[in-house]
Amino acid sequence: MELARPRRPWDRTPPAERGYFEILGPGLVALLPPKKPGGAGGWSPPTGGAWVHVGADGTIRAFSGKAEVGQGTRTALTLIAAEELRVAPSRVQLIMADTDLCPWDMGTFGSRSMPDAARSLADAAAHARVSLVALAAQRFGRPPEDLEASDGVVRVRGETEGTAYAELVNDRNRIESAGRVSSATPATHWERAGQPTVDLQAEDVVTGRRVYVSDVVLPGMRHGAVLQPPTFGARLTRVETERLRDRPGVVVVHEGDFVGAAAANPMMARAAVAELRASWETPPKPGEREIEPYLRGHPSTDGDSWDTDERTVGDVESAFARAPIRLERTYRTAYIAHVPLETHCAVAHWEGSRLTVWVGSQTPFRVRDEVAEALEIAVEDVRVIVPPTGAGFGGKHGADTAIAAARLARAAGHPVRVVFTREEEFRYAYFRPMSLIDLRVGAESDGRLTAWVFHNVNGGASALIPPYRVPNLKVDNTLSASPLAQGPYRALAATSNNFARESAIDELTRIVGVDPVAFRRAYIEDERLGTVLARAAERAGWTGRTRHPGKGFGVAVGLEKDSRVATIAEVTVDPDRRLRVDRLVTAFEAGAIVNPDNLRSQVEGASVMGLGGALFESIRFEDGVVQNPGLSRYRVPRFSDLPTLEVELIDRPDLPSSGAGETPIIAVAPAVANAIFDATGCRLRSLPLLSDGRVPGPS
Repeated sequence: MELARPRRPWDRTPPAERGYFEILGPGLVALLPPKKPGGAGGWSPPTGGAWVHVGADGTIRAFSGKAEVGQGTRTALTLIAAEELRVAPSRVQLIMADTDLCPWDMGTFGSRSMPDAARSLADAAAHARVSLVALAAQRFGRPPEDLEASDGVVRVRGETEGTAYAELVNDRNRIESAGRVSSATPATHWERAGQPTVDLQAEDVVTGRRVYVSDVVLPGMRHGAVLQPPTFGARLTRVETERLRDRPGVVVVHEGDFVGAAAANPMMARAAVAELRASWETPPKPGEREIEPYLRGHPSTDGDSWDTDERTVGDVESAFARAPIRLERTYRTAYIAHVPLETHCAVAHWEGSRLTVWVGSQTPFRVRDEVAEALEIAVEDVRVIVPPTGAGFGGKHGADTAIAAARLARAAGHPVRVVFTREEEFRYAYFRPMSLIDLRVGAESDGRLTAWVFHNVNGGASALIPPYRVPNLKVDNTLSASPLAQGPYRALAATSNNFARESAIDELTRIVGVDPVAFRRAYIEDERLGTVLARAAERAGWTGRTRHPGKGFGVAVGLEKDSRVATIAEVTVDPDRRLRVDRLVTAFEAGAIVNPDNLRSQVEGASVMGLGGALFESIRFEDGVVQNPGLSRYRVPRFSDLPTLEVELIDRPDLPSSGAGETPIIAVAPAVANAIFDATGCRLRSLPLLSDGRVPGPS
């Protein structure tokens, strides 16, 4: 149940003026102030802090700006708060992604929930616990070190009776600011966090009681549809709406470049939009046959450099020229779609001048700002709430659906819901960028790396730096003026860059005749990554693998978002060149594990998603128009495609928890490609790997 709306969003109001106790009731609020970018270790993401309320009615509420988009963050953050407050997880109500009530958050992406939100929440909850113990110490006349908090009660150590948290705060409206010097419990001493925990709302999921964004229904709600451009980048030059102005039950909105309709049901709204006569200025677009030279010849000019990087170490050209072994290769990865189970959806409702939008988004605070700007209203008058959302994978960063619903709701005088059809999701959402990766490798005759030149066109900067010892190195990337809409995808460019790097390393090991696992273990610089590789090889039985025609084994590793992964693939290619991925073994390390059950599911889910990008997934396009906008034509993994999935989790309670939602995907494609080569002698350097469902002939 949603809490009442405050007078102003709490993140934009001084703590003393927020009216916490009007909304939450009497009690204790412990808050961690926002943190700006920077710090001793260099740049770090800004955070909006955290706050926790311990109520006089016994309710414990924790607040986080992160969104739950199917990755299990709700359960993980609840475990962290419960750990610090020494209560069962069921005692904690976690309020997430409500821009009126929650701490500001830059967004649920980049695997930052555990490194940022979890740490902030732990600090705030730990401060609340320390404050409760201090209140009990005053009541008991004992020093705080004589007391302990456990199961919602503060008691003298060794005694069974004590005072409940609710009783300690029942006559108080107290706000305390937590310092950045944390009293949080080290992972080595966790009792609640770190234990296998089923999703706290799992029963609601399997019974259908969980209310996702597309389940939100409000009294009097209308349904909206939007006039979409024929291609990405097309500009609306003229539209005739007069014929629909007086149609009963239909409201048409034309504001700037936005045109849409609201009606009593989705079919009426879509039919109305289909009748609009619109003219567009459509720039010429390359097709698939022309895309590679187009991307190379059209660098981006929009000034967006957030996803670019360049590093140079040593004298690369001289080292490459002297190297007895030289590889020069180009690897390619296709545009692919996010294919969330729940398509883009938003519901907007006006109450006077104040707007509430329920939307499936990974960036609720960004959506708030963009909605306010588009509708020319104050940010304080926009409330964005993200209910449970059926997947994001980096594909739900924008505010377009929320803005559309808000415009239509304002004109209609009713709440309005806008939701993409599956075809619209394919046509009008953005894609993972296509990548062209040029790679030159120089090595000694024993395989020792001496030169590494790596250039990515259009894909991005993630995972540009190899985890191997190489004295002469140059890596960079350039972004292109893409003819298709493109944006973040799970693990960003690490899916593409890791595919190219790990494929090239495998090629090198074959040339010099060194075992692929042994080579990596010899030259990996990162000790944690070396440990992960060793565990994967042991679990997969690498040294004892059985060889016979058509059977292949491949390995790949990756280091991203401060997590480490190693994947070993086992495949069979039959005489008709049909591929079966028999087994994927993945070892994974992400620091201290908060919830082993969920982490295992994350790795398994990423492995399945990675198979899609490795084997089948590719957006087909011509003249800027998507040619396969549906699941009947865009191939994703099916149950019959799934191999045996084995996951080896490596817990490091001596290390901070790092992000785990993205990194497991990045080693799947290269491991499978390397296994195909092992089975057939065919080296595949483009994703997806399969052509018409079969492995191409030798290359």
